[in-house]
Amino acid sequence: EVQLVESGGGLVRAGGSLRLSCAASGTNRADRAIGWFRQAPGKEREELSCIGSSDGSTNYADSVKGRFTISGSNANNTVYLQMNSLKPEDTAVYYCYIRRRWSDYWGQGTQVTVSS
Repeated sequence: EVQLVESGGGLVRAGGSLRLSCAASGTNRADRAIGWFRQAPGKEREELSCIGSSDGSTNYADSVKGRFTISGSNANNTVYLQMNSLKPEDTAVYYCYIRRRWSDYWGQGTQVTVSS
């Protein structure tokens, strides 16, 4: 059973930084990628970044490229999202996800609020 637990969210001023963590369990060879998406009230889900399981390649949405960095630790099955130069429009609930061929799994999310 896949379980993902996000942490590290909070309230920060514009220009500040946060690091989100995602503790993953139940991962296996079927995982194609692990990453982060966010969802703000009234807005569609936005995929932010992911790490490919096969080659470790990373991808970023244009909205966060150059500001956010995804990384992972195989030792403790944790994925991080370092977020710098935060903007008020980054305010959302951030979710960690695992993508398999037929389904995605995600955690309960962590709230990030950026004040102006």
